[in-house]
Amino acid sequence: MSQSPAQFRDQISTVTDDGKQRKWLYPKLIKGRLFRYRAIVSYFFIILLFAAPFIRLNGEQLVLLNVLERKFVFFGLIFWPQDFYLFMLALISFMIFIVLFTVVFGRVFCGWICPQTIFLEMVFRRIESWVEGNPAQRKKLDEGPLTTEKLSKKTLKHGLYLLISFLIANIFLSYLIGSPTLLSIIREPISAHLSGFISISVFTVVFYLVFSRMRELVCTVVCPYGRLQSVLLDNQSIIVAYDYHRGEPRGKRFKEEEQQKGDCIDCGLCVQVCPTGIDIRNGTQMECVNCTACIDACDMVMEKIGRPARLIGFKSEDEILQKKSFTLNKRIYGYAVVLFVLLGTLSYLLIKRSDVETTILRAGGTLYQLRDKEQSVSNLYNAELVNKTAHPLKFEIVPDDRAAKIQYIQKEDHLAVGLSIKITFFVILPQSSIRQYKSPIGFKLLSGGKQVDHFETTFIAPPND
Repeated sequence: MSQSPAQFRDQISTVTDDGKQRKWLYPKLIKGRLFRYRAIVSYFFIILLFAAPFIRLNGEQLVLLNVLERKFVFFGLIFWPQDFYLFMLALISFMIFIVLFTVVFGRVFCGWICPQTIFLEMVFRRIESWVEGNPAQRKKLDEGPLTTEKLSKKTLKHGLYLLISFLIANIFLSYLIGSPTLLSIIREPISAHLSGFISISVFTVVFYLVFSRMRELVCTVVCPYGRLQSVLLDNQSIIVAYDYHRGEPRGKRFKEEEQQKGDCIDCGLCVQVCPTGIDIRNGTQMECVNCTACIDACDMVMEKIGRPARLIGFKSEDEILQKKSFTLNKRIYGYAVVLFVLLGTLSYLLIKRSDVETTILRAGGTLYQLRDKEQSVSNLYNAELVNKTAHPLKFEIVPDDRAAKIQYIQKEDHLAVGLSIKITFFVILPQSSIRQYKSPIGFKLLSGGKQVDHFETTFIAPPND
C-alpha cells in the first residue's frame, strides 16, 4: 500500500520507514500506448547516441567535446577556446530553454529523453525481466538462498550489464577524444594507449554501478533537476497528475455504492509500475520523472471498469481544481522573449563568425617612421591569427588601400588547424596620401583566392599639408 498523504513527503520512497535500509524497487512493465511512443523515442535516441561519433559533417565528427585539446564540434561547426563566449551563450540559451520547457511541460525531459532513464528502462530493466522474470519472480529470487539457478541468472544478467556498460563507456569516450582515436585504442596494443584503456575501464565500472545499483537514486538523490521543479512549476504547468476530484474518495467499487465512490479503485497499480516508487495520487513529487507509466496503468484499469481514461494524465493543477484549460502566462512569455533574444544573438554571432580570427595591434612604444627622405611613412604592427577550420590554411594579407605596402619582419604564410601564429610587419604609405594624423586602414586575409577574414586598425602619420 502507499504512504498516507501526511507521511509521503517525510522520506523518499526508496528508503525503509526506519531510514536504515534501501528499499529495492521491482516496477511492473505495462506496454500501453504511451509506453510504445516512449519506446520509439528512446530507441531513436539510443541509435543517435551510438551513431553520432561516426557520422561526419564537413569533415568533422557530428558532436565532439574534446576538453584535452580544447576542441568542440557541434554539427560540423568547430569551436576553439577563442569561441568560449559562444559556448557560454549557447549554454545559457539551453538552460533558459530547459526552464521554459519545465514551466510548460514539467519534467518530461527526464522520462522521455534523459539517457539515464532511457538506458535504465529500455535496456537494463528489459534485460533483467528477460533473465529473471516478472517483478514477483525477481523479488523472490533476490530474497531466496543462493542456488545454482540464482547464481546462473545473476551471472548472466550482470555479465550482460558489464558488456553493455563497456559499449556505453566506449561511445562516451568517443565524444571526448574522437572516434578515430577510440578506434586506434581498440585496434592497437594496450601498452600504446594505457591512459585510454584506464579511462574505458573506469567509465565501464561507473556505468555498471549506475545502472545495476544506483538506478533511481540518480534521479532522486544525485540529479539536481528534480529539486528545481518546486521553483519552476506553477498551477498552470502541464505535468503527470492524478485528478483527485474525479478519483476521490477512492476504494473498491460495488454496484450499490457506485455513486458514492470516485473512479480510483485503489488498486495500487500506478504505484507498482512507477520506476521511482512514488504514489502519484499524493500529488506532484520531486521523484516523479514523468515517464507516464502510471498513465498507461490507470488507463488500463479504467477501460476494464468502464470509466473514462486519463484519471491520471497530463494535466495542470488549474485544470484539475478549476477546470481551466492551459493558457500562456506572463512568466512563459518572459522566458520565451529572453530565449528568443539569446537565440537571435547566438545565430547572428554564428553567421558572422569567420574561419580565421585575426587580432592586430600597433607595436607597443612605437609611433610612425618616416622613410625615403620623408616620401613615405610606415607603422609597425603585431598580428595574431587563429585557424578555426578543420584544415590547414595558406594565407596572405592584402591591404584595402592599393597604395599601401607590407614589409614583413616575421613572416608566416601557413596556419595549422586549431593553432595560432603571430606575425610582425610594417605598413608603408606614401606621405602624399596622408590627409589626417589618424586614419583607418583595413586588410583582407586571403586563402586560396577567397577572403576568409577582414580586419581593421588605425594608421598614424603627420598629414600632408
